[in-house]
Amino acid sequence: MRGEHRRASAPVRTGWRGRALVAALAVGALSTGSAVIALTPHSDSGARLSANDTPAATCADPATMPLRAAVAQALMVGVVAPDRKELTLLTKVRIGGVFLHGDGTEELTDGRLKRLAAPGPVGVAPLVAADDEGGRVQRIAGLAGSMRSARKQTQTLSADEVRALARKRGERLLRYGITMNLAPVVDLGGSNSAIGDRSYAARADKVTRYAGAFAAGLRDAGVLPTLKHFPGHGRAVGDSHRGQAMTPSVASLRERDWVPYRTLGATGVAVMVGHLTVPGLSTPGLPSSLDPAVYRALRTELGFNGLVVTDELSEMKAVRDKFGLRKALRRALAAGADLALFFAEPDRVPRLLDRLEADVKHGRLPEARVREAAGRVLAAKGCGQGG
Repeated sequence: MRGEHRRASAPVRTGWRGRALVAALAVGALSTGSAVIALTPHSDSGARLSANDTPAATCADPATMPLRAAVAQALMVGVVAPDRKELTLLTKVRIGGVFLHGDGTEELTDGRLKRLAAPGPVGVAPLVAADDEGGRVQRIAGLAGSMRSARKQTQTLSADEVRALARKRGERLLRYGITMNLAPVVDLGGSNSAIGDRSYAARADKVTRYAGAFAAGLRDAGVLPTLKHFPGHGRAVGDSHRGQAMTPSVASLRERDWVPYRTLGATGVAVMVGHLTVPGLSTPGLPSSLDPAVYRALRTELGFNGLVVTDELSEMKAVRDKFGLRKALRRALAAGADLALFFAEPDRVPRLLDRLEADVKHGRLPEARVREAAGRVLAAKGCGQGG
């Protein structure tokens, strides 16, 4: 995403490519070549997807909760160094998630995030997300040290070592109040510079093995991993931060780029949908994050039934050049996203909720779709299974 930080000579402490896709809660197993990585928590980590222990019975029912609360659960707001007042506001409006952008460390260590960890009006805290992939995209390097890039991980570590690395990193993330990591990248390596060494490899089996190990380590620590960027940015031409990005044909994506999603989709992960154009699949004029055809492929063809989050919707030019924020949020949710990710000042959020609630009441955004999305968000926080 446009706000992503990069450095040539030193690791960047935060990345922000806004990824939004899917979170499945079933605990499964990850294939790692001859080994199988079971996504079960270690006894000392108490894996959970939220930094609170609120029993599921106290969570609001997405089918009957107030419409405004359901809409709010389907939104993730990106903020930079939020103060206590802003965090309190986001909790009061029942926001589904908060994305911590920037590379500041004070907000991670001074206790202010406890305002998010406390159960809110829907009985559960917001998801607190960050980009912490390693290499040029790192959120907590200033506190936890640098983590090598995905490509470097495959070159220097075994899959078991990557899992151990991710578990240790996940424990640090959770210590700072971050419950969702917008990683790992499962794009196949290619010539696209926006991805580059953020990809584990060019081969689908190797990406699946190593990204699966990274995801398993995060889950061991109690942090929700997110596979990105569906339907596949690694071999695309163009950068969705700057404009249109065109992938290979859908037939080629099915054969290669979708292998990690097909293999890892039932292992307790979320999926982020990028802003891409896919020949043979995309609806003309719509980036994949706003395109019902892309979400149908993910849900029906690949069988993914977890949480789907969008890449960032307010700043990346593949969306911003064509759609205002309100329309982008409405289209993303109507298309099939469960959690729409965007940057905004917190005091702007109530007005956005007013407008989206009006869109539902006037038939521009189906209420059933909003409640389905809210259900999956709540499921990702431990409130039961999403639909």
